[in-house]
Amino acid sequence: MNTPKIIGLLVIALLPWFIRTYAQSTYPAPVEHDYMAKNFVFEDGEKLDELRLHCYTIGTPHKDKDGQVTNAVLIMHGTGGSSKSLLTERFAGHLLGPGQLLDAAKYFVIFTDDIGHGKSGKPSDGLHMKFPKYTYNDMVKAEYLLVTQHLGINHLRLVMGTSMGAMHTWVWGYTYPDFMDALMPLASLPVEIGGRNRMMRKMAIDLIEMDPAWMGGEYKAQPKVGLTGAISSLIFMGSSPLQLQRSSPTREQAEATLAKTEQQYLNTTDANDLIYAFDASRNYNPEPYLSKITAPLFAVNSADDEVNPPELGIMEKEIKKVVKGRYILLPITDQTSGHGTHSNPTVWGNYLKELLDISEKK
Repeated sequence: MNTPKIIGLLVIALLPWFIRTYAQSTYPAPVEHDYMAKNFVFEDGEKLDELRLHCYTIGTPHKDKDGQVTNAVLIMHGTGGSSKSLLTERFAGHLLGPGQLLDAAKYFVIFTDDIGHGKSGKPSDGLHMKFPKYTYNDMVKAEYLLVTQHLGINHLRLVMGTSMGAMHTWVWGYTYPDFMDALMPLASLPVEIGGRNRMMRKMAIDLIEMDPAWMGGEYKAQPKVGLTGAISSLIFMGSSPLQLQRSSPTREQAEATLAKTEQQYLNTTDANDLIYAFDASRNYNPEPYLSKITAPLFAVNSADDEVNPPELGIMEKEIKKVVKGRYILLPITDQTSGHGTHSNPTVWGNYLKELLDISEKK
């Protein structure tokens, strides 16, 4: 019997389990919360008697002698995602563990499911296209209600988010300027969504609605043709040319990667939910309000981001309007992955540490 060889094979076989188990045990188990916001009024005047809002929390809130919460962190996900898309080894596993930047033994961390996403109220729950046409302002309003009325948090140590959540971070900054100590939007721009960004969103919406199988939103099965077309926008927006070329350098590999990625999206995406999620940004425009942001703000983008390409030159101009704002453009490296770099704290974690240090109340 070749004992060393058998042990080696067992180690290889058990390695994925060990990684999953270790990742899950590096920080406390998330606690689920559901909150029913009563008589919720949307920006356009539409109303819901009850709007379900969902989140996960990790850690315990701490208060100072005046009763103000000192350690709460709000983290918001991207378009089509949810709290679970950040409760991963890649993101939470590199932030919330012992000794890490947002160590759950020190911080009370809130991961939201925003309107239209995850376990919060959304069109696919039953109202379909009769669901109120929510906007980013509505989503931030709901986040604030969840944080204050349900969780009882009266102050945030940090507000941060990825992609859509990053845009929400800008809105938080000027809507509730005294409510947080620091802000970190990851992969965003603080201006109205126009140009190619809006075109990609509108194309995705149009492709779904042009599919006869969509049936005005009353489909019996997902409108696969239109939805697959819309998913093309998601793949383009979230990918890195460098990483895709490296992982799929041949035609066969590229087509296999595409088919696998499309199927993953098809397995988890609802057509109506995607329409609403893409269109929710239609009124987003922090630019006129940037001077109202008073907390230190680090805006982090990556040079290979197809959604917010640096050649637009927008952030360099707009960040000057933020009193304590700083723009950080991450260069393209083997570690960056386009727009998705927003979920990789191993790349930008040193900037988060600096932000936490300079915004700490002594």
